[in-house]
Amino acid sequence: MVAGEIIQNIAAEVNGSSSAIPTKYLDCVGKAPPDPGNTTWVLLSTILVLGMMPALAFFEAGLLRSKNTLSIITQIMSGIVVLTVMWQAFGYSLTFGPDQKGIIGNLDHAFLINVSYDDCSPNAPNIPAAAYAFFMMMFANITPLLMTGAFAERVKFKAFIALTVAWEIIVFYPVAHWIWGGGWLHKYFGILDFAGGIVIHTSAGVSALVIALYVGKRKEFEKYGGEFPPSNLPLATIGAALLWMGWFGFNAGSALAAGNIATSAVASTQIGGSFSAIVWIVLSWLKGKPTTVAVINGVIAGLAGITPASGYINSQYSIGLGICLGLASYYSVVLLKHKLHIDDALDVSSVHGLTGIIGSLAIGFCSDLSVNPNGANGAFYGNPKLIGTQLLGVVSVAVWAAAWTWILLKIIDATIGVKIDESEEELGLDLVEHGEFAYHNISLQGAENHYSSVNSAHDFFK
Repeated sequence: MVAGEIIQNIAAEVNGSSSAIPTKYLDCVGKAPPDPGNTTWVLLSTILVLGMMPALAFFEAGLLRSKNTLSIITQIMSGIVVLTVMWQAFGYSLTFGPDQKGIIGNLDHAFLINVSYDDCSPNAPNIPAAAYAFFMMMFANITPLLMTGAFAERVKFKAFIALTVAWEIIVFYPVAHWIWGGGWLHKYFGILDFAGGIVIHTSAGVSALVIALYVGKRKEFEKYGGEFPPSNLPLATIGAALLWMGWFGFNAGSALAAGNIATSAVASTQIGGSFSAIVWIVLSWLKGKPTTVAVINGVIAGLAGITPASGYINSQYSIGLGICLGLASYYSVVLLKHKLHIDDALDVSSVHGLTGIIGSLAIGFCSDLSVNPNGANGAFYGNPKLIGTQLLGVVSVAVWAAAWTWILLKIIDATIGVKIDESEEELGLDLVEHGEFAYHNISLQGAENHYSSVNSAHDFFK
């Protein structure tokens, strides 16, 4: 009797366990553990995109005057750590947490609570949820830092911090949720943005133009025609080269798997960047001589513009898009800086913003389901409605970013002030804001007394 009961209990347990619904890997492909190869590729891409931020600092520092070298480096390096803390604490959850009426996520995943290092997430079915969270952290970090090139050499450091924090919360997190986190633009309209043409480059580029208009021109803008002499072109070129290399992680990593889509994104990224650069070289040569600045700006413009389309279009259309990006960005700089005298110091609105818009709209024409079955066919493949869909996404994000950037600037200006005065601009932000020089023996001339007083005030041992 006892033996019979034991056998029945064992049988019941076996039957119960076999009929139980598995609780792990429900969001993974095939309900199997995340693929190690895909995980490795995304982790490598995360590191590549992280490297793009110091590269951006080198790129911008080399193109600015020597007295502002450390200011731009300090802004970007400080931005990385501040934005990382924000993303870990609440940014990821607001962007990719459970949807709240299509506008934003909630705080269920604050401090990455319940973000698994083993299981997948609905947004990334091939890799652990934590790998996805850290990969997207890099996108969240670099987006507001792109704007530093627009207001370089004339904005207070505390204003930079305040604007970056507020802009990230009010602009980036909602926009990323709308398109990548299951928000209204993706849910109801199917907006496509493979690696950030709308979410990153449109939002940052439009905001950069608003900031440039708000803070006004630098002293002696007319004297140099807006093109102040760069302090260190080799440094800028090193930064551009590292950005170029990192962009393969940026775009191909957005496939979230090592496979045909990542391969296509690598090809489109290289082709688009190269053809855009050729356009810049030719146009600068026709104007006078082919310049280093033209080469590196042309490459960055092409890379930025191909970003949203890199996982949706084929290599042949990438050629045409690269040429369009080169032409548009080059003449946008001519229009904004040389005709309208808008002091977007490093042409963020043209090199990132306009190109991001063009690349996002190009999806509506060139997108091909045979390249990426998770995308859609564009007008050239029988679906002209996608053009209007992409236009809706671009306009919605551009308006949101522009309006909130202006509001934030007004609030910051009324409280702590945004811009340094002309005398401080003359001395340079390295000295005024940070009490340091990048090139001490060059920059110290004529500012010895000010340097001494600044560093005396910072002597904590007195």
